[in-house]
Amino acid sequence: MQDHLPQAVRVERRPVDETESRGANGPDWDRYADEYQATHGEFLGDAGFVWGPEGQTEDDLGILGDVTDRDVLEVGSGAGQCSRWVRTHGGRAIGLDLSHRQLQHSRRIDELTGVRVPSVRATATHLPFADDTFDVVFCSFGALQFVHDIADAVAETARVLRPGGRYAFSITHPTRWMFPDDPGEGGLVASQSYWDRTPYVEVDDATGRVSYVEHHRTLGDWVRLLAGHGFRLVDLVEPEWPAHHDRVWGGWSRTRGLLTPGTAIFVADLG
Repeated sequence: MQDHLPQAVRVERRPVDETESRGANGPDWDRYADEYQATHGEFLGDAGFVWGPEGQTEDDLGILGDVTDRDVLEVGSGAGQCSRWVRTHGGRAIGLDLSHRQLQHSRRIDELTGVRVPSVRATATHLPFADDTFDVVFCSFGALQFVHDIADAVAETARVLRPGGRYAFSITHPTRWMFPDDPGEGGLVASQSYWDRTPYVEVDDATGRVSYVEHHRTLGDWVRLLAGHGFRLVDLVEPEWPAHHDRVWGGWSRTRGLLTPGTAIFVADLG
């Protein structure tokens, strides 16, 4: 859910492996974290749980179910807002993020609210936890879109979940990849193939290094990934744009949201 385009970068569509993706996105989020929290922190809430730019919350949707006395892992936790919500609702949440600066913001909000979220700096493809540790793993517009080795990330989630555990995550709706990332009417005209899975890449002109990567999978890709790792799809939520919601977030806007979905939330149970 990145909504910035740094100066002096060029945009490409080309293959990028896991090492290059991780090497770009970790430092990028470190650079962007202060702006992100300043811009979106109030909307997200210090102990809020927002599933996407449309503003639907876990209180609205109830995707995780009752988290009381549950062990919960948030992958791509950022400043821990969602995990903090889980803790205020009786769950034992832990945050995980690649960005050191985002985790520093999590510590800041811990002190501000008095609701502390234990967090670890790690990647979605190598979760530093034992097998069968969690009842719930979730990701709200977090790590998954930035991962090349997505099968490894899903396998790791299956490994750390207990049998019957819930896995839920929100991502940019895959159909959005057909359209320019434009919140205005220009973002309503399909310009590329839905089945083109070539990653979106930003390259720093000064250094020639990749500075940001986002990966695309189709709806079918996600269903096959989940089924192939022992998950049973329970729901696919496509939030509609709320009637009185006027916030623009990157390419998300009322103009687009009234006509086409911007977010997909996958809900699956293990086994």
